[in-house]
Amino acid sequence: MKKKERRPEELGSQWLNTMCEVLKGGVLAGVTTILALLICAVLVSAGMLSVNSMYGAVLASCVLGALAGGTYAVRRVSGRSLLMGLGVGAVLFLLLLTAGLIAYQGASIANGGAGILCACLCGGAIPGLLARKPKKKRRR
Repeated sequence: MKKKERRPEELGSQWLNTMCEVLKGGVLAGVTTILALLICAVLVSAGMLSVNSMYGAVLASCVLGALAGGTYAVRRVSGRSLLMGLGVGAVLFLLLLTAGLIAYQGASIANGGAGILCACLCGGAIPGLLARKPKKKRRR
């Protein structure tokens, strides 16, 4: 059997579709993270959550958001699921970094940014790892 050769136009449109799905997943992750952070803020205001545990809640919100966006993106595009999930996590981190720059006119990785980066990437990688198909066993 001869493999079907792909034209450059098909590869370009496939790449563009993949990037659009990663961006859509990143936006979904951002919205989910913002809603989770809003719930955490309400819980802090009501006194049900202490202020000291807010950094952990922020990390959990980032993981939850990246998980939701990564699941969306991985289901929409077949193949390279781990890269898709990591891409969504990276888009979420960049969205959060941009929001921090707009709100505070400065951003520093030393102020907890490394933890947020790890939370975003790990949250995006989870659906990517779970969606991988097992390799077929070779017949002898």
